[in-house]
Amino acid sequence: MMKSLFTAATGMLANQTVVDTTANNLANVDTTGFKRSEVQFQDLLYQTVRAPGTQGATGYEVPTGIQIGSGVRTAAITKVFTEGVEENTGNNYDVAIQGQGFFQILLPSGEFAYTRDGTFRPNSTGQLVTADGYMLQPPINVPIDTLDVTIGTDGTVSVITGSNPTQTVIVGNIALTRFPNPSGLASEGRNLFAQTTGSGSPLQGIPGAQGFGVLQQGFLELSNVQVVTEMIGLITAQRAFEASQRAVLTSDEMLRTSNDMIR
Repeated sequence: MMKSLFTAATGMLANQTVVDTTANNLANVDTTGFKRSEVQFQDLLYQTVRAPGTQGATGYEVPTGIQIGSGVRTAAITKVFTEGVEENTGNNYDVAIQGQGFFQILLPSGEFAYTRDGTFRPNSTGQLVTADGYMLQPPINVPIDTLDVTIGTDGTVSVITGSNPTQTVIVGNIALTRFPNPSGLASEGRNLFAQTTGSGSPLQGIPGAQGFGVLQQGFLELSNVQVVTEMIGLITAQRAFEASQRAVLTSDEMLRTSNDMIR
């Protein structure tokens, strides 16, 4: 069986992965805080017929060798954590991060998750929670009779209440968390990421200090997906898939020609 059949098949599978990843990026073009993914490839093992630097029949060193590749494989699908465009929502509970950092979220399991989606709302008890009802950590409790809320760039949350309309009261501080390798975080869906061994241990701090980003009240960070870039990548993957398919067809024609020779 011709080696090129299997080699070309790896190229088709690899480019199918690109199309699948691009489709997910495009599907989330309007998802708040979404980070696009990129596919990285590696070439596979080589069949070495003659190693470079070996001696030829004449006793002289051969400068180049003969190595036949086995194709390609997907090495990684990496999240790209460039910032998305900020959208002015006019909602005082919406918060965008300008710079590095994640909001820390407490899951029902007791574990922490992390997100760039700053769509927070007070629940029935005044706790700031995500759209799924998961509590922001450290917890921020907004009084039930709050008339106005202000979130500073450093995460300070201040309110004016109906019981004390002439005085501003600080009710908490929103902290940010960052990781040595954000690309090592595991995507959990629902705009959440989970810590892994690859991401490193979380470091929590005050917005605007020690390299953390600052907060912007009344804004949300949109997806960092660029539709034009994704469409170009989609076309490139499609053409590469077709080229690998052509290699399969060519190999098939060669095999058929060989078979016809003995008829």
